[in-house]
Amino acid sequence: MQLSRVPGAGWIVLIGGGEFSFGETEAVDAAWLEKVADSGDASGAPASSVGFIPAASGSTEYGGHFAEYLQGHFDRPVETVPIYRARDGRRQKNCKRIASADALYIGGGVTNHLLDALVGSPALEALEERFRSGAVVVAIAAAAQTLGVAARDLFGGGLVAGFGWLPNGVVETNFDPSHDRRLRQLLEHPKAKWGLGLPAGSAILLGPNNEVEQVGKVYYLDDPTGALVELDEPVELDEPSDG
Repeated sequence: MQLSRVPGAGWIVLIGGGEFSFGETEAVDAAWLEKVADSGDASGAPASSVGFIPAASGSTEYGGHFAEYLQGHFDRPVETVPIYRARDGRRQKNCKRIASADALYIGGGVTNHLLDALVGSPALEALEERFRSGAVVVAIAAAAQTLGVAARDLFGGGLVAGFGWLPNGVVETNFDPSHDRRLRQLLEHPKAKWGLGLPAGSAILLGPNNEVEQVGKVYYLDDPTGALVELDEPVELDEPSDG
């Protein structure tokens, strides 16, 4: 199995989707929040602070609703990092917000919006550095797909390059194992060697010491025409790679 992630002291959490307002991600959120306390605090940051990045959705209300949910259900403070466009990703204040958070939650929406806002930006560099130093980075739905080497282009069709946090890996979210065509198409990308299918309400958590945890069902594919496999715990990561 070729499952791997970039090196870093933090956790990467990929969530398949689901509405937090309806309780569909509560089990997943409880799982990644357990990792936040162990992730290491940034200098001067409040204990277990969560930064929310709404770039994929473009919604100015998403962060507030998420903050109410996380505070009400888990007593965790949330600060929105207001990145909606490329210019927001260049603002030093947003980089400082990212650097001061113990966890960064990247909300769902449209892959293209997130890539346009963050690719090549100081904010993405700050996110990568914070992950390397121990933060938990959580990505849901479209955001989870962008962490692979490729993502679906929702505007132009075809595939676009992702952030590459999963060397040779791709992710299909809101996944239905009986309709796996989109995951197989992602795996046709020349850099893709393996793929994950994550149904709504499920997640896979990739830790710094080759640890892998999962919530709900997670599916794995390493050939566009091969057999889809449901992962059983425990699963081991390949050695962290620089990709």
